[in-house]
Amino acid sequence: MEFDFLKPIDSEVLDHIGTLTSQQLGSKIVLHTEEQFPDLDQIKIAIIGVFDNRGDAKAISDIDLIPVRMELYSLFPGNWNTSIADLGDILPGNSIDDTYFAVKKVVASLIKKKIIPIVIGGSQDLTYALYRAYDDLEQMVNLVAIDSKFDFGKEEEEMSASSYLTKIIIDEPNNLFNYCNLGFQTYFNSQEEIDLIEKLYFDAYRLGEVCNNIVISEPVFRDADLVSIDLNSIKSSDSGNFVSFQPNGFNGKEICSLSRYAGISDKVSSFGIFNHNNSAQEAVIIAQIVWYFIEGFHYRSNEYPFGSKNNYLKYIVPLEEEELIFYKSDKTDRWWIEIPFVSNVNNKLKRNTLLPCSFDEYLLACNQELPERWWKAQRKNIL
Repeated sequence: MEFDFLKPIDSEVLDHIGTLTSQQLGSKIVLHTEEQFPDLDQIKIAIIGVFDNRGDAKAISDIDLIPVRMELYSLFPGNWNTSIADLGDILPGNSIDDTYFAVKKVVASLIKKKIIPIVIGGSQDLTYALYRAYDDLEQMVNLVAIDSKFDFGKEEEEMSASSYLTKIIIDEPNNLFNYCNLGFQTYFNSQEEIDLIEKLYFDAYRLGEVCNNIVISEPVFRDADLVSIDLNSIKSSDSGNFVSFQPNGFNGKEICSLSRYAGISDKVSSFGIFNHNNSAQEAVIIAQIVWYFIEGFHYRSNEYPFGSKNNYLKYIVPLEEEELIFYKSDKTDRWWIEIPFVSNVNNKLKRNTLLPCSFDEYLLACNQELPERWWKAQRKNIL
């Protein structure tokens, strides 16, 4: 069984949980112990550690998630009614491919049960294993990476934390519909990589763009299936990571806001936090990132708009060569734009699709300008 890959939670963490009050998070979750495995029937979110960091050539020590769990379970939950389980850890396999296989099987099983896995630790190439977990679900996948780099590599290069995206793009089955990078820093990426992002009609937002107006990231998360955070995208003064020093990056408030956007998205079904450097300081920010994701999940509106449109106002914006159709939710005031189905071509999506957008993009269309994300989505659909 796929859950046999999971090692029970360390006794040191269990001892710590025993010292907590009944109001703290550690007293309110279901735990995988030596004596029992959680009943998953009522679980909505499952926390999993992965101890394999062989994809990161700069890693200097084994993964240790005990401080992360201690920090997380010492926090107080909000007014949540979400059932959470800690399923323990996946240990490194004989080869890194064995680890990928174990992560894929565990994550796929949880997604099929409509349980969101939060995967912590290990190198970011584990994002590939999370992506492959969608193979059996017969759906296209939208990947959002919070990262200072695009993580492209040469086709013949062995996959690593800095080259996993290439393998996602070229490997069959190719289920990737869109990739979006939030927070890239131009000096870490070659011009050829930046040009490739444009050529593939992917989305990318520079660090300054997101920090200046973090709200622009919300529609991106609303359309994501898988979210992957590289902890190196956080500046070291806020993360405590002085092993791989980062003078620039997101601050603590910004990364937690992004995590909350990911949690509140009705579509996000897996969430990964990678490249942990094992410092006690970084354990604090990881715990808070997880807390904010769960907080966002609690406030999901369940209005992913592929069913009835009765609760949406429809706006038709005529342009010179196009007619754009927008929908605005009565419930949350959020906006979507319709990507039309084009007959007689090989569409990746087999129907009209609603793309999350912002009010600003609606205003742009009213000024006779095509929103860039709409144009890119339409191009990707027919390529």
